[in-house]
Amino acid sequence: GSAIDIARLRHETAMIFQDPYAALNPRHSIGEIIAEVLRVQRKVAAQQIPDRVNELLELVGLRPELASRKPGSLSGGQCQRVGIARALAVEPRLIIADECVAALDVSIQGQIINLLLELQQRMNLAILFIAHDLAIVRRLCDRVAVMYLGKIVEEGPVEAVFTTPRHPYTAALIQAIPEIDPHRPLPAQPLPGEPPSPLNLPTGCAFHPRCRYARAMCSSVLPPTHFLHEHRYSCVLEDPLL
Repeated sequence: GSAIDIARLRHETAMIFQDPYAALNPRHSIGEIIAEVLRVQRKVAAQQIPDRVNELLELVGLRPELASRKPGSLSGGQCQRVGIARALAVEPRLIIADECVAALDVSIQGQIINLLLELQQRMNLAILFIAHDLAIVRRLCDRVAVMYLGKIVEEGPVEAVFTTPRHPYTAALIQAIPEIDPHRPLPAQPLPGEPPSPLNLPTGCAFHPRCRYARAMCSSVLPPTHFLHEHRYSCVLEDPLL
């Protein structure tokens, strides 16, 4: 079962990377970059490749004339759209977007997020969106998993996690989101300390050295996992934190 599933997943998964320029070969034209994927994937007949390249460019909001240009002559936002077109060329069911708007200007981030939302609905895609920017996660995602030092500490529907976070790390992250509302004060006690080295993890709950709710047992015992409908978290606390 699982080996076949992983092989199938590889065929049906595509990536969008963080740095839109570094992810594209600077010596190839935009058309060649997308055509190469179509040839390798054997999704369309050779004579239909140019048409499919144009179709993919239009799908991500780029003019087909850009096919002859090199990545160096495009903006960061345009390059990221090419990266999305290349991912779509695989005809994926899952796209993994790794910090794919972090390197872009804030005004362009919104355009790329809107494009991903539109494509997700039109093409029935699943998107695994890896990000530090929680305001973007809230806008784009249906479910969210919060990781601390490589472990998922809380997971659930976006609205549930954002409105009633259960893990102290999640609560601290949400309180640190810069708000449009100038009357809402920033947290009086931002999260203290730094994450320790993943090679030298704390005993017990990995978060305990930075947690203002930590109890004696937290330094020695792994926290219990609580399940609330679709929402789960690993912590000794029982109540919502915000």
